[in-house]
Parts: sequence; C-alpha cells; structure tokens
Amino acid sequence: MENINKITEIQVSYSTPRNEKVKVQNSEESYKLILACWSKHTIELQEEFKVLLLNNSNKVLGIYSCSKGGVTGTLVDAKLVFSVALKCNASAIILTHNHPSGTLKPSQADISLTNKLKEAGTYLDVKVLDHLIITKDGYFSFSDGGLM
Repeated sequence: MENINKITEIQVSYSTPRNEKVKVQNSEESYKLILACWSKHTIELQEEFKVLLLNNSNKVLGIYSCSKGGVTGTLVDAKLVFSVALKCNASAIILTHNHPSGTLKPSQADISLTNKLKEAGTYLDVKVLDHLIITKDGYFSFSDGGLM
C-alpha cells in the first residue's frame, strides 16, 4: 500500500498566445501554411507526416510533426494523432504528408489511413477535414478530389 502515495496526479493545462490566429478556409491556404513549416532540405528526401490542428472556427492551434520515415513511407499511430489533438482541444485536423518521389497520386495505404483516421475522429468529435499530399511544387487534396 505504500506505493499508492507515489502515484502522481495527471494535470492538464491549456493556453494560447494572444496574437491573432490564422484561419484556414481552403486546401490551397492549408498547403501554403504547411509548406512554410516544412524543411525544404528534406521534402524530397524522406516522407514525413504532420497534422494541422484547428479550433472550432478553423483557426490554427498548431502543427504536430507526427512521424518521419524513409523514402517510400512513414508509420502513423492514430493514438498519437488524436492524443495530441485532444490535448490541444482541437475540433478539427488536417492531415498532411509529403511524397519524396514528387508524385501527387494517393496510394492505397494513404486512402486506408485517411479513412481509418476519419472514422476514429467521429468517435472523438474531432473532424478530419482534409488530407494533403504535398511536394515542393504542388499538392493533392483528398477533400477537393472527392476522397473525404
């Protein structure tokens, strides 16, 4: 019974800077915003997965770098994606990852992951608004492409 006193209480806090937040209104704005935060030195080197976290007015709370992988893929853990979204009190998220090959066509794995995360979000009241595949020269939006 002595170990019970050693368990620490989990504390949650939340604050945002007072400066004006950027509002995302379409996929092009999302692409420009995420591209500005991407390393130009690695966008064609290795695949990375990032999540744009939004409040209920689609204003940006932040960007979470979820994973880095190899040339042809990266692993994405749904628990991590949503644990960060919930910790930030995000109401919506936009998924993003790059294709080092430069192709903008989604793979079957991209489509499956998007569907999995979209379904998980429905249970947690976190909307998955879009999934962008990006390159240094352009992007593909799952939402614009009718895949959401």
